[in-house]
Amino acid sequence: MINDFKPTVSAVSSAVEKVDADALVLGVAKSPEGPVLLPNPLADKAAKGVADSLKALGASGSADQLLRLPGVDGFKSETLVLIGVGPLTGEPDGGVSPEALRRAAGSAVRQLSGADAVALALPAATVEQVSAVAEGAVLGAYNFPHFRGSEEARSKTPVAEIAVLTELKDKHTKQAVSRAAVVGDAVRATRDLVNTPPSHLYPESFAETVLQAAKSTKVKTKVWDVKDLQKEGFGGLLGVGGGSSRGPRMVRMEHSPSRPVAHIALVGKGITFDSGGLSLKPSNAMTTMKLDMAGAASVAAVVLAAAELNLPVKVTGWLCLAENMPSATAQRPEDVITIYGGKTVEVLNTDAEGRLVLADGIVAASEEHPDAIIDIATLTGAQMIALGNRTVGAMGAEDLREDLVDAAQEAGESLWGMPIPEEAISTFDSDVADLTNTGAREGGMLNAAAFLREFVGQKPGADPKALDPESQRIPWVHLDIAGPSFNSKGPWGYTPKGGTGVMVRTLITYLESAAKA
Repeated sequence: MINDFKPTVSAVSSAVEKVDADALVLGVAKSPEGPVLLPNPLADKAAKGVADSLKALGASGSADQLLRLPGVDGFKSETLVLIGVGPLTGEPDGGVSPEALRRAAGSAVRQLSGADAVALALPAATVEQVSAVAEGAVLGAYNFPHFRGSEEARSKTPVAEIAVLTELKDKHTKQAVSRAAVVGDAVRATRDLVNTPPSHLYPESFAETVLQAAKSTKVKTKVWDVKDLQKEGFGGLLGVGGGSSRGPRMVRMEHSPSRPVAHIALVGKGITFDSGGLSLKPSNAMTTMKLDMAGAASVAAVVLAAAELNLPVKVTGWLCLAENMPSATAQRPEDVITIYGGKTVEVLNTDAEGRLVLADGIVAASEEHPDAIIDIATLTGAQMIALGNRTVGAMGAEDLREDLVDAAQEAGESLWGMPIPEEAISTFDSDVADLTNTGAREGGMLNAAAFLREFVGQKPGADPKALDPESQRIPWVHLDIAGPSFNSKGPWGYTPKGGTGVMVRTLITYLESAAKA
């Protein structure tokens, strides 16, 4: 289910005339005076010829605009490609931000699908720029043809060889390119899992895929099947998965270096298909519900990436896997379930199921007393109403939340800190249980975070009489990726249609920061 395609990416310092590629890509930016050719390794005469022709060619410099031209004499590349990077921003070293370079490189490689080798002559004068170009390129080298019957559709493969042209030759440049390859692999694996149809990806097959992916690594794995979940009392997973003939699973992954500087737990929602259960969704609301396991897919990919990057941080991943279906054995509205650890929940809406499986995972993660817990989930439609389809909401402990926002900024992803209102938890009051699973409709994303926070464990040695009880909890943040996890419209930048792999880069960047701290 995870494609074994991996493009090769390298930093090349050879003269551009010697680079053997099907296409040579140059960047064009927008400016008040018109399109501007960005710094590149072409000889002055050749570069001036291209720059003077931009307006006549219809180049605007707008993001995603790609123009193909015949190759220039003396170059091995048969095609010269101009890719728009968007407006100049006044950034040093070329006037464009790392994210603009990342998107431009990804857009070019994505649109050049079918070519074997591409050379990117975008601004790459610093390690940060090389990293951005390489990362964008490997993110753009993606397609998902596995379930297409036609040979033609299957034959248009992504670019397999990517060269980033730069004059830099130091070890930091090589490390940046190597990291970009690992990050690209993680994002592509996440996209593959999200795009796999529910006929093929269900809790058991998801768990088997993770076990297979971890086999060649030092990542340790453990799987709880239905009998194990029953024995240990994982009531959230059992309740949500009870209506399906394909039973739930819990998967624990662990990257454990010899001397970790910190322990970070990641918990992912893994609803492999969400029909809504007995609180059945309308049919048109089910058509993208294979995406509801994107959080678990992200966690699996990040743990494997942490191991490949050999980060000195212990990372445990908890994949909460279930299929939410209606049947004679499905949980009913007004049923009461017992979450792992003992808290009870009155289920008023079986379509508010993600928080139930996450509750099991958060309690289990808390028992190991990590330094921080981050859960990631396609949790609420309210996220899309509040923040749209490209910005993720982050709620929880302020310091951890801000660290994640900083990591997202560095990674080039959009993450916005949101509050958990003090009164939110009162909307989950139940007459018969500790909590209900539905709060107020208004502020639904924030309310769902308030529910999840109830299952976060206490720090070792917590003071039960503390004036601020929240300060005694393990630092925790909830990431709601409902909209950004799946792109149902046209591709843009390095983002394809379908699964996006959102927050994988942010989480890897955060773990790297934790390692340095």
